[in-house]
Amino acid sequence: MASGFFALLDDIATLMDDVAAMSKITAKKTAGILGDDLAVNAEKASGFMSDREIPVLWAISKGSMINKIIILPIAFLLSYLLPSAIIVALVLGGLYLAYEGAEKIYEIFVPHHDAAHETLHSDMSEADILALEKVRVKAAIVTDFILSVEIVIIALGSVADEPLNIQIPVVSLIALIATVGVYGIVAMIVRMDEFGLKLINLNEQDNSFSDYVGRFLVGALPWVIKSLSVIGTIALLLVAGGIFVHNIHFFHDLLPQLPDIVKEFLVGLGVGLVVLAGVKLVMKVISLFKKK
Repeated sequence: MASGFFALLDDIATLMDDVAAMSKITAKKTAGILGDDLAVNAEKASGFMSDREIPVLWAISKGSMINKIIILPIAFLLSYLLPSAIIVALVLGGLYLAYEGAEKIYEIFVPHHDAAHETLHSDMSEADILALEKVRVKAAIVTDFILSVEIVIIALGSVADEPLNIQIPVVSLIALIATVGVYGIVAMIVRMDEFGLKLINLNEQDNSFSDYVGRFLVGALPWVIKSLSVIGTIALLLVAGGIFVHNIHFFHDLLPQLPDIVKEFLVGLGVGLVVLAGVKLVMKVISLFKKK
């Protein structure tokens, strides 16, 4: 009986080692999309009233966790019943990532006014602020759902050849990191300016060390948000390109002389621009039919 108990412990330890090893590999493969998730959510969570930033982040985090609870069982069931569908879903997710990355670059060169994006104003009533806050939280949760699907599919694709007892804990761990880790970092970023102000008001001395650090943190916040947006866009195209290069033979054999990272970026950008052009064309045709 004792030997059976220790054999069980040994099996559990072996399983945990396998899960830890696969989680490390999967985390590397999802790092790009997690970086984009961080950039997108940092942008979505900024711009609220100072005393509402943490409640808003908490509301988005709860929505993100519910998203994962919905997505994970469906993904595991799909992986068990129809494993080949994971590759199809992975490529479709890659098309979306490539499109999103190409669209962000397109908007830099062809800027447009987003009428749907409404900002907070000091003359707004409390009811208006809360209503706008609710709309923006809902939009952030919808965006998180799309990113969560991509993260889970990419994570599941990296352990597709493993048994379910490895797939479930590995992908669940990555999903948990995608919520707790990402939103924890987002919380620190959006509160960076508040921490800077506290350092500035820490003492009554002018130009003290805390004043310099505080002013740096306050001034750095907009640059951090912008930098994350750029890094996130590059990460989107790299992840998308990696999906195409590793799952489609045509792209795998294309430009073998280039370093992998350059090839993946160019493939992601190229596919993204094609998809973007297709979407723009379809939208233009639809608008022409509506005018008739």
